[in-house]
Amino acid sequence: MAFAIKAEVCNQQPKILAFTAQKTMYGGKQIAEGDTVFVFASENEGGQGLIARGIVTSAEAIAKTRGVVRQTPRVSLTIKCTALAKRRLGRSKLKEFTDWSDGRPETELNFKFYRQATNKIVGISDEAAKFLGKFF
Repeated sequence: MAFAIKAEVCNQQPKILAFTAQKTMYGGKQIAEGDTVFVFASENEGGQGLIARGIVTSAEAIAKTRGVVRQTPRVSLTIKCTALAKRRLGRSKLKEFTDWSDGRPETELNFKFYRQATNKIVGISDEAAKFLGKFF
């Protein structure tokens, strides 16, 4: 399984990225060392969408806080970037894909990242990974 992360990214041409206590959804908590991850610089934080592809070099689940009933699993990870995106892909290009049952990779990405606009790590299908691979 491949993964994608949407988060604040300050360096738009990174070699190594580190993210602390990132929210996970849609299987994102399964991310582990050696997994492929596509990095989206969050538009909510001034980013431009898809910027890089990389390999997870470390992933550590964050322990839940005692006494808090409902908590989203969080993970800290480090990513070694292996390629920079050659074409743009972000909210503006994905927002038209809203037929949640059409099976398109664009719709999957729109649903997982932009239906609820918070930053997060998500698991993505092989089809979505193949689609994102065309941007490198």
